[in-house]
Amino acid sequence: MLLQQATPSLFHDYGRQLVTILVDLVLLFFIGLLMRVRGEPQQFIIMRSIIDALRRIAKGDFSVNLDINRNFRGFGILAESVNSMAVELGQMEQMRQEFISNVSHEIQSPLHSISGFARAMHNDALTKEERTHYLDIIETESRRLSKLSDNLLKLTSLESSSYPFETKRYRLDRQLRNLVLALEPHWLGKSIEIDITLEETFIVADEDGLSQVWVNLISNAIKFTPVGGTIGIDLRQHDQQAIITVKDDGIGIADEDQAHIFERFYKADKARNRALGGSGLGLSIVKKILDMHHGEIAVHSRVGEGSTFVVLLPLVPTALDQQQRQGSPRG
Repeated sequence: MLLQQATPSLFHDYGRQLVTILVDLVLLFFIGLLMRVRGEPQQFIIMRSIIDALRRIAKGDFSVNLDINRNFRGFGILAESVNSMAVELGQMEQMRQEFISNVSHEIQSPLHSISGFARAMHNDALTKEERTHYLDIIETESRRLSKLSDNLLKLTSLESSSYPFETKRYRLDRQLRNLVLALEPHWLGKSIEIDITLEETFIVADEDGLSQVWVNLISNAIKFTPVGGTIGIDLRQHDQQAIITVKDDGIGIADEDQAHIFERFYKADKARNRALGGSGLGLSIVKKILDMHHGEIAVHSRVGEGSTFVVLLPLVPTALDQQQRQGSPRG
């Protein structure tokens, strides 16, 4: 059930592509009949090969590669279109399989831990300390599974038309300050110093969506910063943009990982990330929300020296934002 709910809109596009193929098959079938009636056998044979290729694609065979002379009455162009469609559908199918495989793996891991330690709890010889330790692990893995489910549903909502994207004008600096205070137990618990500089900034945006962005970035900074470390949060305006910087002096990210950290399920340090409860979805959600705001995000990092995430958000609302504001109640 979770996999069905979490399937991104990409795979709905996959279904629409297959429907398009079926419609094309019907049209080409009648065109082929017309050619046969008109006595054009060569064109009819070419049309049959295109129809056969579309049938193979409709059945899930994306290895189709038509080789038809481009100058043959436009059939070459049609063949190229079919080949391109086969490649695109093949890529979608690969992404679909990878997505399901990743979700299954992320779900199975905490389930195995929960199941294993639950069975161990039946051992009457366990000491009180061992029993408490096992219960803590079960609780931790349960939270991890719950967070994974929540993030999958968020990502699905963001990639579909069901996400309630509602913009309003509000103080971005106040939002950041309030979220830092809300996360105070986490950074105080690690004796982390927060260096915060926030310029008064009004923005037109989806407040709930951006809240998820800041919570994710700041939580990651806290997670990967050692005890007694420092996190810097800066907000300033430049050239009709809000520039938000979240900087930590934590473990850092390797150069080869920085280009991939916004991809679904990508983990720069899989062992360490898993130990800290990461699912590899948080930054994907961040990127998607910022894309919806026509914003940008970049990371600058060196292993052992920390990471800096820089977010750029337009302060002047786009025509789409203005239209959404006019069509929705003011917040």
